[in-house]
Amino acid sequence: MFHYFDVHIDRRRPLRKYKGRARLSAISLLVLTSVLAASAQDLTKLPIDKNDPKSVAILSSAKPRAANQTKRVVTLADTVDIFLQQNLQLVAGRYDISAAEADRLTARLRPNPQVSFAATDFPLAFSLQAFNPPTLDYSVSQTFETAGKRQKRTEVADAAIQVAQAQFEMTVWQLTNDVKKKFYAVLLARSLYDLAKENQSTFAEIVEHTRDVFKLGEISGLDLQRLEVEKIKFDTDLANSERDYEVALRDLRLALGGNYPSTELEVAGSMEYYQSYDFSFDDLREKALAARPDLKVAKLTEKAADASIRLQNAMKIPDVTLTGGIEQVKNDVSTYNIGVSIPLPVYDRNQGERAKALIDKQRAQNQQQQVTNQIIGDVDKALAAFNIQKRRLDLYKTGVLTKVTDIQTKTEISLKAGESSTLELLDAIRTRRDTLAGFYQTIFDYQSSLLDLELATATPILK
Repeated sequence: MFHYFDVHIDRRRPLRKYKGRARLSAISLLVLTSVLAASAQDLTKLPIDKNDPKSVAILSSAKPRAANQTKRVVTLADTVDIFLQQNLQLVAGRYDISAAEADRLTARLRPNPQVSFAATDFPLAFSLQAFNPPTLDYSVSQTFETAGKRQKRTEVADAAIQVAQAQFEMTVWQLTNDVKKKFYAVLLARSLYDLAKENQSTFAEIVEHTRDVFKLGEISGLDLQRLEVEKIKFDTDLANSERDYEVALRDLRLALGGNYPSTELEVAGSMEYYQSYDFSFDDLREKALAARPDLKVAKLTEKAADASIRLQNAMKIPDVTLTGGIEQVKNDVSTYNIGVSIPLPVYDRNQGERAKALIDKQRAQNQQQQVTNQIIGDVDKALAAFNIQKRRLDLYKTGVLTKVTDIQTKTEISLKAGESSTLELLDAIRTRRDTLAGFYQTIFDYQSSLLDLELATATPILK
């Protein structure tokens, strides 16, 4: 935030009464010329395009502030790569896929065979002779699933894996977009922080110069006090900007995951760089309907419901259990036996689960239509917001940055001629700084609208 300052100087006094007016103008120019020369070149930069050779020069020469040389300097692509490798939410999302794959292992298993042993006609007291000779029974039984239940269970498990994978893609899609926004938030905060430092330094030099002029008796002590009070606003702006930058940088570090305390990053890039785009609603809508992972989840959920319906319909058919065994009688002939067991589906024909499977399919179809409508709405809103932000950014192509620089130059000439005051030149400096801050914010809003389009279409736009 930048504040206006208002210091009253009585202009009704003739200039000739100020014996040191010419000397005051010369000193002012000496103090301010070095500041203006250092920043005039930056303020004359207009929005640039990636095809402009100057754009490449800006990107390649941009050096982030790094108090610690061990900090890792990352670009937007680097940030996304680090995020995909170590973000803890993505690690947790992969566990869901592993759990679904474990369910598929269970679905492929066959029923276990059963072994039974029985002994009959043994007397309670072994000294007594039994009326019937002891009998030993050994048997083995195996249940055989009918109607392809095992294959259908596997199909349901495979569909669940596909749903889990699509849900993981949706998580990646959303979180990656959020990380990109955090990256640009750091760039904006750093640009505003640097701008606040420049403002504070400029005003501090002017206050110091004013003290020297006051000692020469050229201005009143009240004017100096007012300037000193206004300096507090610039100091406060610098502190707030530094706070915003440090918080934004730590938000980015936290989003990347990994070992947070040992992560030291510095973002590379410049808020002055942006690329112009033109989009068609029909094209964006088709891309979104083809790529949105939430729509993919809805479609795969319907596919899983179809597999579940087939499985539940097969479950109404009873399984067959075959049994074979030996009956061994002491001092007598042993016999073999076989058996078949089939449940009769008189009452329970799996009606409830079959009805639930049909309901799940209807729910999935409704969800699919709902997501489709949501996608179209998201694209429409994101495109409308982007076009507005683009028009805002185009306003700076009218030469407003050059105009505020011209105002400073003309005010400097007027000060040299004794036709303006130091405060008027400071006001011109503040106007230019506010304009540049608005330019940075507008670029950030433009980049954010592009990220909203990426989110709406699930299609990469920013590189």
